[in-house]
Amino acid sequence: MSFSSKVKEELYCRTGTARHCQIAELAAILHFCGSLRVSKSGIFLKIRAENALIVRKCFTLLEKAFKMSTEAKVLQKGENGTYQLAVDDQELVRKVLQSTRYLDAGGELPADFLRSPVNRLVVRSTCCQRAFLRGAFLCAGSMSDPEKGYHLEIVCGQEPQALQVQELLAGFGIEAHIVMRKKYRVVYVKEGAGIADFLNLTEAHRALLDFENSRVFRDVRNTVNRRVNCETANIAKTVNAAAKQVEDILFLKEKYGFEKLPANLRQMAQVRLENPDAPLKELGACLDPPVGKSGVNHRLRKLCELADNIRS
Repeated sequence: MSFSSKVKEELYCRTGTARHCQIAELAAILHFCGSLRVSKSGIFLKIRAENALIVRKCFTLLEKAFKMSTEAKVLQKGENGTYQLAVDDQELVRKVLQSTRYLDAGGELPADFLRSPVNRLVVRSTCCQRAFLRGAFLCAGSMSDPEKGYHLEIVCGQEPQALQVQELLAGFGIEAHIVMRKKYRVVYVKEGAGIADFLNLTEAHRALLDFENSRVFRDVRNTVNRRVNCETANIAKTVNAAAKQVEDILFLKEKYGFEKLPANLRQMAQVRLENPDAPLKELGACLDPPVGKSGVNHRLRKLCELADNIRS
């Protein structure tokens, strides 16, 4: 099971105790997975999703918020299957649409209700905003495995939907961005801290613990890798520098002669040839009298400059 599926399973089990929070989450499900059919006989509500958890969560919210039960039927399509919840009870449909503010002041259904963001009155409270985001992720969200990377996204059909989700996330200090993907607007979060905050505010606490464990492990692993890479680079740099120094000293010995070198440089050249792999600190200890790293580096640089001048 993917990490995203585990998060959704946990969110399915989280339902607000207050009725207004239940309505806010129900509004999110209607907004992302709902459809309405208006005919002379009334308004008919359908929830259709590939994930059975969404339909079951909608059923639970209808029971808790409206004290009414309804029936769900499963329509199989290919191997995956499509789950559908149909609500035909006109009294229930009216109550649901009125509570979620999909009906206007005159009790009519606006023509562009699916293109418009959810009414602000539904998500005016912080707890309702949490519930709405929980429902939005359950319907249209996904999250990558934290061991592989940090990426959370909610796919929206219309730009107003995406802007509302982005605004709600910003209210909790989570920086989200919007990108076009084919005909959809995708609200995404790439920061590990922002994803952790999202899991916390939607009450996916078990997933948050797993996420933080993976995050700590990944950060430690990256830190170790960076240090190893840095040390490897330093070793390679030291080895290359030592090889160049030995090459220049051998060139001086053949083309210039050690006897022409000043005493300090002659001693330095001999010590380097005797210890081709030694670091500067060890080379300095072999000199008489001993010299520090900066002094050794200065003498070796003088030898290399002299060899370059002779070559040119």
